[in-house]
Amino acid sequence: MSAKISPLADYVVAVAEEAEAKTASGLFLMEKSQEKPKTAKVVAVGKDVKQVKVSDRIIYKSYSTTEVKVGKDDYILVKEEDVLATVK
Repeated sequence: MSAKISPLADYVVAVAEEAEAKTASGLFLMEKSQEKPKTAKVVAVGKDVKQVKVSDRIIYKSYSTTEVKVGKDDYILVKEEDVLATVK
């Protein structure tokens, strides 16, 4: 999926990963009980972003994002300083 958004400065555009619908022991969780995902796949980066690149999986601060819907696609915008780590 390529982003239809071009981020400015030090912003990262990503697609949040779905929350797990069941526990490790196999119990299904109600939607209210599911944690908000804190990992996402990067689809675009601003020109000032230095440590994150397109297609990286990131862990980000959960309350520091801006959620945007463009057409049928949902994206999150995160400042690079709010990205905590990349996932291999």
